[in-house]
Amino acid sequence: MRIDEYKFGKIIINGVSYESTNIVIFPDHVDTSWWMKEGHKLTLDDLREVLRYKPEVIVIGTGAYGLVKVSGNIISSLESKGIKVIVKRTDEACKEFNRLLSKGVRVIAALHLTC
Repeated sequence: MRIDEYKFGKIIINGVSYESTNIVIFPDHVDTSWWMKEGHKLTLDDLREVLRYKPEVIVIGTGAYGLVKVSGNIISSLESKGIKVIVKRTDEACKEFNRLLSKGVRVIAALHLTC
């Protein structure tokens, strides 16, 4: 699952275009129905399905303008489970996801594609 392109509200993964607000890129599929329960504030419950995959790294895209908030508590909770957390604006998160993927890292991306 490689990200070919990202633009506000749209992402192309392995040649397939998706238009959504939020998206999770798993090793074997893309979930376009992912939704953050508290709007622009990520919660651990939002990542329940992601955690089932036991990733080495979760890359979180905070939107084109970085409006999604990821608390230190979420980061420390994930890191206590042995999961590295990378939080960046979505354009940079896409680049980081591809970089890690090319190195063979078991990585999942949870991306906010709009604001």
